[in-house]
Amino acid sequence: MPDDTQIFHDLCRSFGNGFGRYKTETILFQISGVLFVNCTLITLLSSGNYPAGRHCKQIYVHKMKLFIISLILNTTVVFGYSNNLPAQDTSKPFVIGRVETFHSSVLGEDRILNIYLPDGYNQADSVQYPVIYLLDGSADEDFIHIAGLVQFCSFEWVKQVPKSIVVGIANVDRRRDFTFPTTIQGDKLANPTSGHSDKFIRFMESELLPQMENKYKINGNRTLIGESLGGLLATEILLKNAALFNKYIIVSPSLWWDNGSILTLNSATYTPAFNRPTDIYIGVGKEGLTPTTIPRVMEVDANLLADKLSATKNKSLNIRFDYLPAENHGTIMHQAVLNAFRLFSKK
Repeated sequence: MPDDTQIFHDLCRSFGNGFGRYKTETILFQISGVLFVNCTLITLLSSGNYPAGRHCKQIYVHKMKLFIISLILNTTVVFGYSNNLPAQDTSKPFVIGRVETFHSSVLGEDRILNIYLPDGYNQADSVQYPVIYLLDGSADEDFIHIAGLVQFCSFEWVKQVPKSIVVGIANVDRRRDFTFPTTIQGDKLANPTSGHSDKFIRFMESELLPQMENKYKINGNRTLIGESLGGLLATEILLKNAALFNKYIIVSPSLWWDNGSILTLNSATYTPAFNRPTDIYIGVGKEGLTPTTIPRVMEVDANLLADKLSATKNKSLNIRFDYLPAENHGTIMHQAVLNAFRLFSKK
C-alpha cells in the first residue's frame, strides 16, 4: 500500500495541472475532481467492509488522512481561483452633453458644437427652453464649467437661471472669427488671419441659430457669452445687430482692438429708439495695460462701454457693470458668469 506522502503528491499532481489558469472549464474540472474524491472516500469510510484489528485501524486512519487532504485541496481550488478571477467592470461613461458637427457654407468649413441639454429635456413634450450660446465653447475651453454653472444655477433651491440649453461653439481660428479689420499694422502682422468677424456673425445669424431652433425645443430667449476676443465679438454684435440676442454677458472684452475703435462706433443701440428689452452684463477684472503700442487699460475701456450704454437712459436696456478686483484675465470667466446670472435674476 502506498504511503501518505506519495498519495499526497499524486493528488497534488492530479489537481495541479490547472493551477494558475483562469479558464472556467479548468476550474470546474478541478472542483469536480476533488468532489469526486470526497464522495469516493466517504463511501469507503461508511461501508464498514474492512478487516478487523490493527490493519483495520491503519486503513481507517489512512482513509481519514486522504479525506482531510482532499478537503484542503477543495478549499484551495475554490478560494484560490475565486480570488484570482478579474472583477467585472460595472462602470459607465459620465455624459455631460452631446457633440455635433455640421458644415457651414458661410465659413466654408465644418464646425463642432458642444451641447448641454437640461435635466428632464424631452423632445416629445411641449416644454421649450432658453438657449445660451457660448463663444470659446470647446471642451478644453469654457464649455464644461459654464454648463456646470447653468445646471447649478437652475436647481430648484437656487433658481438664478431657468433650465437652459447651452450651445458651445468650438473654435477653429478665434482671431479670424472674433475680430473685425484693424488699421493697426502691428496687429495685422501679429494676427495675419484676423478681420473676418462679419462672416462669423453671418454664420451665426443665417445658419447656427436657425439650425438649433429647428432641431431643439427653444423658446426664443437667447443669451450670448463671450470673454476676451469673444467679448469683443459680443460687443460688436450688441452694437451692430443687437436683436440677435436678448441677453449679453461680456467678460473682459478686448476693446483695445484697432486702438479701441469700437468705442467710437455709432450704434442704434445707443439711441432712445432702440426698444428691444436687452440685458447687458459687462464684467472686468484687475487686468491692467493692454497688448497695444498705444497704452490702454482694459478696466477703463470696459467702463467706457458701460457708461456709453447707460448714458442713453433707455429703459429697454438693463445694464450691469461689474468690477472684480480679485480676478485677472485668466480667472475671471467663471465668477463673472455666475455674477451675471445672479444679477439678471434680480432685475
